[in-house]
Amino acid sequence: MASLSPSPPRALLHVFNRYLFKGGEEMIVDKIHTDLSTLHDMTWCRFDSAEWTGEQAPSPWRQATRLFYNQEARGRFESALDTSGAGAAVFHNVHPVGSPSLYHAAMKRGLPVVQFLHNFRPFSVGGTLHANGKLIPDALYGSHWREVRAGAWQNSVVKSALFAVMLKALQHSGWLKSVKAWIAVSDFMRQKLVAAGALPAQRVHTLRHAWNALPQPPVVEDAGYYLFLGRLVETKGVIPLLDTWDALRAQFGKNTPLLHLAGEGPLDDAVQQRVRTNPYIGQLGHISGETKREALRRCRAVIVPSTWWEPLGLVVYEAYDFGKPVLAAKTGGLGEIVQHGVTGLQHEPGDVPGLVNDVLAMEATPGTARLVIGRAGRQWLLREASTQAWLKRFEEILAEAVEGS
Repeated sequence: MASLSPSPPRALLHVFNRYLFKGGEEMIVDKIHTDLSTLHDMTWCRFDSAEWTGEQAPSPWRQATRLFYNQEARGRFESALDTSGAGAAVFHNVHPVGSPSLYHAAMKRGLPVVQFLHNFRPFSVGGTLHANGKLIPDALYGSHWREVRAGAWQNSVVKSALFAVMLKALQHSGWLKSVKAWIAVSDFMRQKLVAAGALPAQRVHTLRHAWNALPQPPVVEDAGYYLFLGRLVETKGVIPLLDTWDALRAQFGKNTPLLHLAGEGPLDDAVQQRVRTNPYIGQLGHISGETKREALRRCRAVIVPSTWWEPLGLVVYEAYDFGKPVLAAKTGGLGEIVQHGVTGLQHEPGDVPGLVNDVLAMEATPGTARLVIGRAGRQWLLREASTQAWLKRFEEILAEAVEGS
């Protein structure tokens, strides 16, 4: 008689190390937790990068050693595991506080891990394969030198060097064998990881994020401004976006459309400087709740000018939910979810003249045609981002992970 495949465990441990600046990954991790709670008993095991800042932070020496192996984090993980009775763990980012100790603990316990890949860790020092305005795919092939030289992690060559050594040690430790299934959030990401030999093809799955769309499309209003919504970091294309608006102002003067930037991050000062010199750029800071909804509802289009290999681009989902066209860089997973001429327009990453042309094309598009583009985006979202379909596929991946453990 053929043996029956094991069913997915009822209880799961959900592991995430929060970043210093909240972004799309944290938002989707919270959604994943909520969605999986409909099928599983979910228990959080959370770490926070802010634990290593401020007066209560460990000394730099302790941080350096815990980066490689944080015994205290392992204790928290094992305590949560024992309390929850989880039969598998779902990992997202675990660095720096969680550390490789979590993979080691999972391996020792025989605990199967399903690892989401929201960026390019654990293969990239900065997680983005990008620094100083350039893509650095070398890390997928085992070389971290250019990332280190650029200070890709926390703008520090020393910290980046430590991170690179830690990643090398992790990859050679065998502890990543605890990961029985890797989930890439786009076909692009999966293809890059597999082609580079970073991961075995049979264990890497594509599962794009799901989205709980608004039950009814909002009443669309066009107040004439363009909206950037995301962290103010280099990889999000903030500088090329600011340069685009300077180019538009030089060409059109008082007829320049408005740009609103919503978010926070290391480039706050750079944005503030442009706000002072270009009256057509406005900075909203971090927005959420009704303020964010109104910003989306009233914008003309959402701009996603990323310069790295954006794994997916959750902000595109947000724009589509509100029936808004998207002007996106043609990079990474963005190329899979933004349909040029149908749900928005695409330009080459970092191409200021190309983005200028896309803004001008959107300005020249009649309002009724912009509504059609926005509706096409919402239709794509409803068709392609079903939560129920996502849950079904995740359960298949989880069952395969457990069977392979």
